[in-house]
Amino acid sequence: MSTANPSPLWQPTDEVVAQAQVTKFQAWAAEEHGAPSGGGYAALHRWSVDELDTFWKAVTEWFDVRFPTPCTRVLGDRSMPGAQWFPGATVNYAEHALRAAETRADEPALLYVDETHEAVPVTWSDLRRQVGSLAAELRALGVRPGDRVSGYLPNIPQAVVALLATAAVGGVWTSCAPDFGARSVLDRFQQIEPVVLFAVDGYRYGGKEHDRRDVVAELRRELPTLRAVVHVPLLGTDAPEGALDWSSLTSADVEPVFEEVPFDHPLWVLYSSGTTGLPKAIVQSQGGILVEHLKQLGLHCDLGPEDRFFWYTSTGWMMWNFLVSGLLTGTTIVLYDGSPGYPDTGAQWRIAERTGATLYGTSAAYVMACRKAGVHPSRDFDLTRVRCVATTGSPLPPDGFRWLHDEVRDDLWIASVSGGTDVCSCFAGAVPTLPVYIGELQAPGLGTDLQSWDPSGKPLIDEVGELVVTNPMPSMPIRFWNDPDGSRYHDSYFDTYPGVWRHGDWITVTSRSSVVIHGRSDSTLNRQGVRMGSADIYEAVERLPEIRESLVIGVEQPDGGYWMPLFVHLAPGAVLDEALLDRIKRTIREQLSPRHVPDEVIEVPGVPHTLTGKRIEVPVKRLLQGAPMEKAVNLGSVDNVELLRFYEELARARG
Repeated sequence: MSTANPSPLWQPTDEVVAQAQVTKFQAWAAEEHGAPSGGGYAALHRWSVDELDTFWKAVTEWFDVRFPTPCTRVLGDRSMPGAQWFPGATVNYAEHALRAAETRADEPALLYVDETHEAVPVTWSDLRRQVGSLAAELRALGVRPGDRVSGYLPNIPQAVVALLATAAVGGVWTSCAPDFGARSVLDRFQQIEPVVLFAVDGYRYGGKEHDRRDVVAELRRELPTLRAVVHVPLLGTDAPEGALDWSSLTSADVEPVFEEVPFDHPLWVLYSSGTTGLPKAIVQSQGGILVEHLKQLGLHCDLGPEDRFFWYTSTGWMMWNFLVSGLLTGTTIVLYDGSPGYPDTGAQWRIAERTGATLYGTSAAYVMACRKAGVHPSRDFDLTRVRCVATTGSPLPPDGFRWLHDEVRDDLWIASVSGGTDVCSCFAGAVPTLPVYIGELQAPGLGTDLQSWDPSGKPLIDEVGELVVTNPMPSMPIRFWNDPDGSRYHDSYFDTYPGVWRHGDWITVTSRSSVVIHGRSDSTLNRQGVRMGSADIYEAVERLPEIRESLVIGVEQPDGGYWMPLFVHLAPGAVLDEALLDRIKRTIREQLSPRHVPDEVIEVPGVPHTLTGKRIEVPVKRLLQGAPMEKAVNLGSVDNVELLRFYEELARARG
């Protein structure tokens, strides 16, 4: 990693810096809590990790978090795992998500968009009324604090209402997108034993209707703890026998009653991709998510009542939960249900235009697909209201930064962010007052002591190391479901560096305090002692127009050798001939490292992904090392199981 100091791609103006919420927060925290008044973001960040208790107390005051019962202290125990946040305090997430209804009743809380790309508003008052009605019905069904409520729903207003009503009664929400098959859903929901299931009859994607009534029937059969099933007729079908109809539960005019629950009361269960074994059922708390998301969305994303927040996501990905939390800052959130590229690759830009999105979030993969497809957002759409484009899911390559800068606007704030389902937040990413450098995340988040460590636990600057967090974050899991002794939770993050969170990513923290993500450390490429993240290979290789997508694996051999194949999924019409092979190898040799030129380049029919779109590296590595399919991968977590058969056959052929 070079320590050179290049020119930033984007620099906030003095006016942007002055108006940013994080600037106002710093000035206020300096007066009220002794934060540094000068030194900008770097000084504020240092204070936020050195004075962790004071920082988080300041966040709750700045955002006027309502504690019906106050806490005895901010951090009762700061050890990891097991940190105790705001002991004694009670709170309710849904109450805060609906506060804007008090002052902006007739303005839109939600803008719902389907594949027609026409936006349908739901006002704050109507959202609050529906949540009140449904919460009362859930209580009537016997749902009590701690009971699990599940959703098999796409990104539609009903999903937001169901989540908030569940939180209002102190229930525990969990959801899967309806493109998940029955086995994938059951692998998740059977672990937590829900008492209510909200389910659509089907969904629309890519211009087609997909009937899911058979899947819902199977879920009902295989979830014996269900006391009620609520039918959401997205395709217009009648409720099946024994199911309740959505409209009958949400039509009353009832003020919501918000259960006062302890700060660490479970809010929702999210799931790891679970590519091997059952997905981890990650439990996060009402209070922890509330304060972490207020910080992240209010200070880092700079969202407020004048904003419209659009992130392309599904209910099976943590970014949906993060999007819903935009309501905490009084922001109008945009829900898009449909294909990211229908009817054409520019679809998401059209939605950003039509909804007046000010912060538009998407995947790095979508940005690169637009670049390859020759999409011209600023030429074809009015994006003057978009002040920030944020990306996650995988590192945004340097070419992606340049493309957004050139094709959207040269004064665009580009926020590449990185976090995880595990914390339902970002470790590093958006800061409205800092410059943006190509290929880099702007900075670690406030209150997050993010570092890069070598194997012995020594911090590194301008060198690749393990992503660690040395202090607790409020949104870290309170536990995993069905992990009574906490061993699975401990082994997932704390077995490498005791008492320190190891996330499993390779990163570089630069001397500018920006961050570069290199990919998962459990799929690192280690050639002759030189480590490189797979993301670096993808970024270089996928610049070639002939390469649609790639997958690189480093396989330790029984004889002590190391085999590093590169699998390439070619663009239509492309041929893997000697000329292309030579260009691939030359690209890696010249742009990255001669040691990381692959041993073989193999054409494949496609690259397998998790259901949330991440390339499956470790299971493919296990297949290539000879593990049987059922041991190497949880088939219910894969988007296209047939693609894995190719790698299984390859392993067999290699002996």
